[in-house]
Amino acid sequence: MRPTPRQTHARQSLLPTLITVLASLTMLLSGTAQAHADTTICEQYGTATIQNRYVVQNNRWGTSATQCISVSDSGFRITQADGAVPTNGAPKSYPSLFNGCHYTRCSPGTSLPARIDTVSAAPSSISYGYVDNATYNASYDIWLDPTPRTDGVNQTEIMIWFNRVGPIQPIGSPVGTASVGGRTWEVWSGSNGANDVLSFVAPSAISSWSFDVMDFVDQAVVRGLARSDWHLTSVQAGFEPWQGGAGLAVNSFSSTVSTGGSTPGDPADPAACTVSYTATVWSGGFTANVTVGNNGPVPVEDWRLDFTQPSGQRITSAWNATVAPDSGAVTARPLAHTKRIAAGGSQSFGFQGTYTGAFAKPAGFTLNGTACATA
Repeated sequence: MRPTPRQTHARQSLLPTLITVLASLTMLLSGTAQAHADTTICEQYGTATIQNRYVVQNNRWGTSATQCISVSDSGFRITQADGAVPTNGAPKSYPSLFNGCHYTRCSPGTSLPARIDTVSAAPSSISYGYVDNATYNASYDIWLDPTPRTDGVNQTEIMIWFNRVGPIQPIGSPVGTASVGGRTWEVWSGSNGANDVLSFVAPSAISSWSFDVMDFVDQAVVRGLARSDWHLTSVQAGFEPWQGGAGLAVNSFSSTVSTGGSTPGDPADPAACTVSYTATVWSGGFTANVTVGNNGPVPVEDWRLDFTQPSGQRITSAWNATVAPDSGAVTARPLAHTKRIAAGGSQSFGFQGTYTGAFAKPAGFTLNGTACATA
């Protein structure tokens, strides 16, 4: 995502016919339209609304060369993409569509911005159409900010590179790999001078995928690039072309954000809890899957599970929770969208570790200070 200043123009008249004419003129002047049949947009920052849910933007911010997109009710296609920019710098544009708020524009009926710790799920799906005769990435952007801002640049940008064609690379430098959403990604971290950028690069092209945006938001929180009391402001999908790009398409896109997860306040201790601890052990190593059940009549908010790792055991990685320190008395805490354990419900997490001597399971567990039964 790149800066896209916008202007709005209001016109009024007492005559219905003149109102209709001037409304059409307003959309032309602002580059904004409602896409029914295919709509072509060549204006630098022209936009259209589709499904009365998402905003499609041409967003030709980095070049004066012509770029046009054809907008349908399900997505868009780049029909003209003139010019090129050096591949060791920024791309020439970010044609895309979004749910949420981007600069001074919010998509119709959006629930964004929303506090991260109130988002219970953010399912999304995307289907891309690729070409070979261009240099570009297929970029899915997630924006986070300490405030519920609806304009300007946010503090942290998460980029998911579904495809990379040509000698281009994300902002910053590689910091390892990560498993997110059941896929393995190359992770990059850095800053573009205006905001922090955390990028996840697919090792090979992904044409379509359905996933939960919060899996990537959790990664930003764990890595210290966001906090659970920050806000998710927009979810975007499109392309960053450096050279060419005609024919690239977002065939379909969906984004939904469900709120109603944990909220700030006094956490409720459970009346009773049960912990199931299942380990897979091999010589010198193990994995553990832990399920925390709430048997009480009220939800448990912002839970904390305390237990002691037996002597000689050390945790090397974890998923679906943060677990620290790596040995001795440790505490597992939830990720941003798993902070609530519903009455009669459960949450699961796991970790991998090493051991010396004989392997053993923890002797007991406490949930928010209350001792739990073990299953």
